[in-house]
Amino acid sequence: QVQLKESGGGLVQSGGSLRLSCATSGIIFSLNTMGWYRQAPGKQRELVARISGSSGSSTTYADSVKGRFTISRDNAKNTVYLQMNDLKPEDTAVYYCNLHHLYSAYDYWGQGTQVTVSS
Repeated sequence: QVQLKESGGGLVQSGGSLRLSCATSGIIFSLNTMGWYRQAPGKQRELVARISGSSGSSTTYADSVKGRFTISRDNAKNTVYLQMNDLKPEDTAVYYCNLHHLYSAYDYWGQGTQVTVSS
């Protein structure tokens, strides 16, 4: 059974930092593209950052987080991270971890972790 479990969310003041973690199990982690998405109240879920499988040499970021957020992966720990710096109130959302399976193209999701940035 594939499981993705996020952690690291919380309440932070504007300008602060948080690091989200997503631990996976039940699947070969290293081959698959991993991503972080977020969904704010009343809005659609949107891609925040994505990192390619294996070495993670390819990353993609939403324009709104470029230069502030960094996605990384540790294949030995089956974990993907999202370092979030200079947080803004508009970053407030539930953040979801995503695994896009290399062969089936199936998307697996975590349960989400709340990030709240106060002004």
